[in-house]
Amino acid sequence: MSDNQSWNSSGSEDDIEPKEEPGHPVGVADLSGVLSKWTNYIHGWQDRWVVLKNNTLSYYKSQDETEYGCRGSLCLSKAVITPHEFDECRLDISVNDSVWYLRAQDPEHRHQWIDSIELHRADSGYGSESSLRRHGSMLSLTSATSGYSATSTSSFKKGHSLREKLAEMETFRDILCRQVDTLQKYFDGCADAVSRDELQRDKIVEDDEDDFPNTRTDGEFLHNNNGSKEKLFQSLSPKGINGIDFKGEAITFKATTAGILATLSHCIDLMVKREDSWQKRLDKEMEKRRRIEEGYKSALNELKKKSHFGGPDYEEGPNSLINEDEFFDAVEAALDRQDKIEEQSQTEKTRIQRSSPVPPGDVYSSTGTHRFSDKPHSQSPPALLVSAPPHDVHRFSTEVEDMVQSHMTYSLQDVGGDANWQLVVEEGEMKVYRREVEENGIVLDPLKATHSVKGVTGHEVCHYFWDTAYRNDWETTIENFNVVETLSDSAVIVYQTHKRVWPASQRDVLYLSAMRKILANNENDPDTWLVCNFSVDHENAQPSSRCVRAKINIGMICQTLVSPPEGDKEISRDNILCKITYVANVNPGGWAPASVLRAVAKREYPKFLKRFTSYVQEKTAGKPILF
Repeated sequence: MSDNQSWNSSGSEDDIEPKEEPGHPVGVADLSGVLSKWTNYIHGWQDRWVVLKNNTLSYYKSQDETEYGCRGSLCLSKAVITPHEFDECRLDISVNDSVWYLRAQDPEHRHQWIDSIELHRADSGYGSESSLRRHGSMLSLTSATSGYSATSTSSFKKGHSLREKLAEMETFRDILCRQVDTLQKYFDGCADAVSRDELQRDKIVEDDEDDFPNTRTDGEFLHNNNGSKEKLFQSLSPKGINGIDFKGEAITFKATTAGILATLSHCIDLMVKREDSWQKRLDKEMEKRRRIEEGYKSALNELKKKSHFGGPDYEEGPNSLINEDEFFDAVEAALDRQDKIEEQSQTEKTRIQRSSPVPPGDVYSSTGTHRFSDKPHSQSPPALLVSAPPHDVHRFSTEVEDMVQSHMTYSLQDVGGDANWQLVVEEGEMKVYRREVEENGIVLDPLKATHSVKGVTGHEVCHYFWDTAYRNDWETTIENFNVVETLSDSAVIVYQTHKRVWPASQRDVLYLSAMRKILANNENDPDTWLVCNFSVDHENAQPSSRCVRAKINIGMICQTLVSPPEGDKEISRDNILCKITYVANVNPGGWAPASVLRAVAKREYPKFLKRFTSYVQEKTAGKPILF
C-alpha cells in the first residue's frame, strides 16, 4: 500500500464525527419564547410564541396552541439574519422572498435569539466547519502537494531572474549527480579489490604453509622455493581506480554544493520579493472583491426591501424607507377609502331612516322660547345640560378655568394684524386659517375656523360636540373611545383612539372635555357657550407602544344671534343663527412629513365642520329650540 493510499484509508481522531441524524444537531439547545411579530399594517406588531428547534424557526399564536400546529415556519439553512440598524430589539429573518420581522423585549433577548439561530445554522451541515472537516479528510497528500507545486511553479514562470537561477540549479544538479556516480564507482571498486585480496591471501596460505612469500616493493608476491617471478595478485589498484583524482573530485564536489547553496539562497530572496509583489496584488484583488460584495449585498437588501412594501420599515419615522411623495400618496389613498366607506355608510343610514316610520310624539314644533317671545312654549325641552353649577369643583377645576379664560381672550381675536394667519380654505360661510409653526421638526400649525350655521343655537352645537353619547354619530375618524373618569356634570376625561391611516402610525388622545356657558356682560351680548378639550395625564390610561400619544388643545366657541320675529310671532329656527369659532392646537407626536400633515389638516378640518354642523341641524330639526 502506498503512502497516499495509506493516508486516504487511515482515519484519525479528528475524522471521527458524532453520528447525526439529518436535521438533528448534536449539542445545540432548543429555544422558545415570546417575540413580537409584524403581521400587517392594520394589526401591526403582535405577540407570538416562537420555537427554535431542529434548525427550524416556527411560530404559534400562543404557547397554549403549540399542540394544534404552527402557523408558519422557516428553515434556517439558507436564512439571512439581519439585526435592525436603529431598533435594538428587532431582527429580520429572510429566506428568498419570505421575511419575518421580529422584536424581542430587550436587546439582550435579541442577542440570545441571534446567537441560538446562528448555532443551529452552523451545526446544520450547511457550510459548517464540521461538514468541511468531514469532506476534507478525503483529500490525498499527492493531490494537495501536486496542486501546490503546480501553483507555485506557474506563479514564477514570468520571473526572468528566477528562471535563470533555476537553470543554474539544473546544471549544478547534473554536475553533482555525475560526481556522485564517479565517487560511487570508486568506492565500489575499492570494496571489490579488498575482497579479491583477502581471497588470494587465503589461497596462498593453503598451498604453501611453510614458505612465506616475500613482498616486493612493486607490490607483487614471489614464491621463495623456485625463485620464479610470479604475480600472485594485484594490489589495490584495479583498472579505473588509480585514474581517479580523488582530491580534485572532492574539491569539485565541495564547490558544486557551495554553488547550489548560494543559488538556493538567491532563489529564496527572489521568491520573497515575488511573494511581496503577489501579496500586494492579492490584497488589491481582495479589496476589490470586498467592495463588489458590499455593493451586491446593498443592492440585494434594497431589492428585498422593495419587494416587501408595507412592512414595518415603511411606517412613519425619520428613518422610513418611503419618501415624502410616496407617503403623501399613500395617506391620500387611505383617506379616500375612508371617505368612500363613510359615504356608503351614510347612504345606508339615510335609507333606513326613510323606511322607518316616525314614532308618535317625536315630532316637535319648530318654535321656542326666548326673550323676544311673548309666551313660553307649552312643551318642555329635552333634559340637556344648561351650565356648570357654581359649586362644581374637582381636582382639574383650576386648569379648566384657565383654559376657558385663555380661549375667550385669544380665540375670538381677529385673524388680521400681526397674527400671521393665512386663509387656506373658504367655502361659503366657512373660512379656515392656519399659522405655520414647527418645533423640533414636528408640525404644530394652529388652525382657526369660523362658520355660521342657521337654525341652531350655540347651546345645541356645544351640547352635541361635548356629549360622548353622540360622538360616533358624527365623528368618523375615531376607532373607539371610553370615558376614563367623570369629574362633574360638565367635565369628563376621555380616552380615544383614531383610525390608522397607513403609513402613519395610529394615534390616541387622552383629554379633559368641559362645557361652560359664558355669562354675558350686558343684555345685548349674544348667548355664548364654550367647549374646551385639552390633554391631561391619567393613571388609568398610560401611553402604550401600540399608539403614538397626541397632545391637543381645542376650543369651540358658539354664539347665538337672534333676529326678532315679525309682529307677535314666536321665535322660530328661521330667526336664529349660530356663529362658530373653532380653534385647534395639535401636537401629533411621532414623525410625519410636514407637507403631509398640512395637506391632511387642510382637507379634513373643513369636512369635519360641515359634517358636524349638518348633523346638529338634522338632530335639532323639528325640535324645540334650546337657548
